[in-house]
Amino acid sequence: MEGLINTVNKLQDVFSKTGCDQIDLPQIVVVGSHCSQSCGKSSVLENIVCRDFLPRGTGIVTRRPLVLQLVQTQTAKLPKNANTDDSNSDEDRSSSSEPRDIEGDDPDLRAQFLHLPNRTFTDLNLVRAEIEKETERLAGYNKGISKSPIHLKIFSSKVLNLTLVDLPGLTKIPVGDQPSDIEKQTRDLIFEYISKPNSIILAISPANVDIVNSESLKIAREVDPEGNRTLGVITKIDIMDKGTNALDILTGRIYPLRLGFIGVINRSQEDTIANKPISESLKEEERFFESHSVYRTIKKHCGTANLARTLNQLLMAHIRKKLPDIKTKVSALISQTEQELASYGQDLSASSAHGSNTSRLLKLLTQYANNFTSSVEGTSAEITTVELCGGANLYYIFNHIYGSTLDSLQPTNNLTNKEIRTAIRNSTGPRASLFVPELAFQLLVKPQIKTLEAPSQRCVQLAYEELTKISLNCGSNELRRYPRLHSKILQVVSDLLRECVTPTSSYVESLIAIERAYINTNHPDFIGGTGALNDLQRKIERKHRESMKNRIRDPIGTIKHMNHQAHNEQNEYEDDIDNVDEGFSVKKREQRSHGMLNGETEHVQYTEAHQRQPSSARMVGGHNPALSQTIRSHSPNLSSGKFFQNFFGTTSTNRIGSFTNDIDADSYPAGRMPELPIPNKLSNPTTVHGTGFDGSSDYDNKVASLTTRLGEDLSVEERDDMETTLIRLLITSYFGIVRKTIQDLVPKAIMHLLVGEVCQSMQNRLVEELYKENLIDDLMAEDPSLKAEREQRKAMLEVYREAFVTLNEAA
Repeated sequence: MEGLINTVNKLQDVFSKTGCDQIDLPQIVVVGSHCSQSCGKSSVLENIVCRDFLPRGTGIVTRRPLVLQLVQTQTAKLPKNANTDDSNSDEDRSSSSEPRDIEGDDPDLRAQFLHLPNRTFTDLNLVRAEIEKETERLAGYNKGISKSPIHLKIFSSKVLNLTLVDLPGLTKIPVGDQPSDIEKQTRDLIFEYISKPNSIILAISPANVDIVNSESLKIAREVDPEGNRTLGVITKIDIMDKGTNALDILTGRIYPLRLGFIGVINRSQEDTIANKPISESLKEEERFFESHSVYRTIKKHCGTANLARTLNQLLMAHIRKKLPDIKTKVSALISQTEQELASYGQDLSASSAHGSNTSRLLKLLTQYANNFTSSVEGTSAEITTVELCGGANLYYIFNHIYGSTLDSLQPTNNLTNKEIRTAIRNSTGPRASLFVPELAFQLLVKPQIKTLEAPSQRCVQLAYEELTKISLNCGSNELRRYPRLHSKILQVVSDLLRECVTPTSSYVESLIAIERAYINTNHPDFIGGTGALNDLQRKIERKHRESMKNRIRDPIGTIKHMNHQAHNEQNEYEDDIDNVDEGFSVKKREQRSHGMLNGETEHVQYTEAHQRQPSSARMVGGHNPALSQTIRSHSPNLSSGKFFQNFFGTTSTNRIGSFTNDIDADSYPAGRMPELPIPNKLSNPTTVHGTGFDGSSDYDNKVASLTTRLGEDLSVEERDDMETTLIRLLITSYFGIVRKTIQDLVPKAIMHLLVGEVCQSMQNRLVEELYKENLIDDLMAEDPSLKAEREQRKAMLEVYREAFVTLNEAA
């Protein structure tokens, strides 16, 4: 099982060469508090190695992570092609000949740095100097720290196989020229290592400081709250106060850890200065624990030898547990890297570059055109599920952005009554108007149709921008290998889009101009004059019916407030007109053609409603002559038809006038007041939609009906209001027809003239512009950065494959 640690060491070396940090390898991370910065942590590591090799000093000495790999040897064998430190192969790191072992009892002792693979150190004093030099090279001279690790491998027959990571000690206050945030830097660096699940934390704390104040245990608990992968080391046990001991700490009674605690004794500062051999120090440590009355009862928790043995066993068990997961991770990385490498394409040799570039260029141009078309049609294999893209965005533009914008347009909101009246008067010239002039309607509706042009052109622009966005995103990874080709393709596509968007915009402009050129008042969906009057009459009839019912119920109140009521009714009818629905629906037209055109009236309904009134309200002829006089006095137009004369400039005689002349409440028996008839809404069943701008008999009947409802002469202001309301109704109806047409035609024009034309012409245009003999070699020049990235991926793939082979051997 010792081979497991060597396997991890090999993986560490392999991954370190390429800077790979995606594999979390099992290792032991050494963490020391600021109280143990100068001696405790470094001394523990040196005791494990049995040699002095770490830098010494005050403040932060360890300023870069030191990955220390200990390899137990049986015989003294140097690596092949390795130069010892007494050779002069490396001028800047050469040294004179020296003993291989300063104590002379370990012929296998040697050291190697990963950054100096061809040099072997046998003098550990030079190892210390190299650590200092390499630290200063990256971390500088101002006691700052660096995250880049130093990899050191020590071969010795006196060590157990271990992998340790020595980290900078926790520091509270910066000293000298240290950066002000040195505490944050050290904490971040320590957390980067101990937060990895495969790391075993070796938390070193001095025995002469209360264990609850240990910084190393505190920081270890933040990432390992259960203490499952933390091993505690208690140093300086020999200098505890007399009468005290660390028994409760070492047995886990005060601060329990699953891996437990081990107590060790380091060399004193005096011994270190005197260069006392570590071997003698370790013998004194062993005698201290064996002779102590308390510690000799817990030998397995005491001594550096037990610490090294425990670390070796923990690391092997940990590696054995994590090895299957590591193997799975490496296998996944191999597959992922192979896919990435395949996406970069093959590296073409110079001999066959030109011939293969010709066919590859044609293939890339065709592939790009196909990708563009599939993105528009929604058949691309790389469609995202996060947001709308391609053809789906075009649909959203047509139906949501453009459609909602047109629906929000109100054709008469920007027209004031004064502007409408002025247009009516200007259209009649010096002559008085006999009816609502059609020319005024056309003068007013054409500018409203013009308001549809701006959102229509905006729709064209949005579609153009979406196609541009598609062109930027439909390139493949292989195409990005050739930045010049990619840039040229985008330029050609951009020119093609601009060429197609211009006629599309012109055609949309022509659609609006066509609608403004001829106002078709004979359109089957147009409300027309008759329809507009019908809507007005419906509102007016309802108001007057309710008013008449109220008068019959309360004749005295009606007579008292007659003048006030007449004035209010005029205002109410105008308010009702404003509430007329914007369009003239098919349902209303069907009702008018099937019901109203057949001569149906509301006479029966009104009669039934009248008969349901109290008898006192119906018997107005015999008991309320004042009310009869009121009806006659407020209905002069019922006989004269002055509404038609005032509004349309002519007269009409019909049954309404003769009938109303006969209405006399005094001539009927008591309680037999006749019901007031409601005329037909449309007297001629053959009336055609869109008529009403002439003085036809249909209008005579319609106006006669309105005359019955108004029951009074119209002033000039009232006539203007009526004309304004009719014009608004006509504009709203016709604008709705044009809006519906434009909303249907503009997306079709964009799809045909812009989208369809671009998709059909793209491949031919790309081949025509770029598939040229003199441009092929230049366009197919690979991106240097991408080429370097491909080489890096190749190196990573080799590393992963080598690691996989190593793991298989260990298994």
